[in-house]
Amino acid sequence: MTEVFNDISKFQMKINTAKDSIGFVPSLGALHEGHISLIKRSLNENSHTVVSLFLNPTQFNDKNDLKNYPNTFDDDLKILQNLKVDFLLAPEPNNIYPDDYTYKINETKLSNVLCGATRPGHFTGVLTIVAKLLNIVNPNRAYFGEKDYQQYLLIDYMTKALFMKTKIVPCPIIREPSGLALSSRNLLLTEGEKLIAPNLHKIISSDSSISDMHTQLTGFGFKVDYIEEHWGRLFAAAFLGNVRLIDNVQI
Repeated sequence: MTEVFNDISKFQMKINTAKDSIGFVPSLGALHEGHISLIKRSLNENSHTVVSLFLNPTQFNDKNDLKNYPNTFDDDLKILQNLKVDFLLAPEPNNIYPDDYTYKINETKLSNVLCGATRPGHFTGVLTIVAKLLNIVNPNRAYFGEKDYQQYLLIDYMTKALFMKTKIVPCPIIREPSGLALSSRNLLLTEGEKLIAPNLHKIISSDSSISDMHTQLTGFGFKVDYIEEHWGRLFAAAFLGNVRLIDNVQI
């Protein structure tokens, strides 16, 4: 049975008694097969697995995005129980931010491109909450999906720069049969948008020029945020209706 903790102090008292290795999968909730793949890897590689469900307000630069983010806590808990996850950490915001978000981790280089260029404050919120969670859980390994590849790099570099013991483990993107990268935000797509959404991956996987990719995506009704090459990958972000989708492929 998965033990659920809302109180950080009580969780730390419990986790400090755990022997052998601890794996950690942080999440915003609305768990899907992508999250499940991370959890299963942690279960296979560690003696204990912790999953956090915390809809972190500080990483949302758009208040409507935060307001509309799917809340599926009861279903998420059932998934964790079925997987036999050891611990669920689900703290309240005032428990995570007793300082009222006065102390922040601000990266000044890698976070200025891609999502960082168009979502001001996003990665400061991400790095701050991940640092807090890693300090709370103190895991041997933490698992992050490569769909958010820029986020993975920033977190990996942060742990190294701050001499944190946790190893950051990247995990492959999990896709629907259509090629659409799994995301909690996919739940917000209309039925019509779900039919169009797979074209994002299809187009950025093609041999077209970046200019032609822009044109093709616009033709399908996407509002392109960016298509750029970095770190041997092609990254794309685009709005479909009110939903912002991201993806990346190796070049």
